[in-house]
Amino acid sequence: MGDELIDIYDSKNRPLNEKKMKSEAHRKGLWHRVAHVWIYNSNKEIMLQLRAKDKEVYPNVWDISVAGHIAAGEKEIVSAMREVEEEIGLKIEERELKLLNIRNVQFTTNTTINNEIIYLYLLKYDGNIKQLKIQEEELQEIKFFKLKELEKQLKETPDKFTPYGNYFYEIIERIRGM
Repeated sequence: MGDELIDIYDSKNRPLNEKKMKSEAHRKGLWHRVAHVWIYNSNKEIMLQLRAKDKEVYPNVWDISVAGHIAAGEKEIVSAMREVEEEIGLKIEERELKLLNIRNVQFTTNTTINNEIIYLYLLKYDGNIKQLKIQEEELQEIKFFKLKELEKQLKETPDKFTPYGNYFYEIIERIRGM
């Protein structure tokens, strides 16, 4: 959501004791942290969000359940909890999030050189998705996908999803094995 102040790191996730606006970090390809929260339910379905039509990067495609930049000085798990509440209106507690791993991802678009250190969390949610309130400037819709349906759509219509390559499949396999 808009521009925000974020901390800058090196590629080994060591702080450089610098704060920059997110737009500058993207313009210059500076390493920064983001939180990804993959939400699943007891039926082993994965919640995805349909990004807003006017998003600068990857508009109008299906993406991770909840994701966002970690604000300057903010703890990663606090950021994850904040993003879940902001984007889908769900207030959660720290104990509900499971840190799966931390990974570096690099990608470039026409407007962005994105060097991200991703804190990847899993969150189990068995509530009613219709009771959640989406942040309309960020996303249009949220939906639970059955794992087989999601795999099929990723293969048949990959352009309808953010181009994360094997990332979706890794999460599908992780949830399938739970």
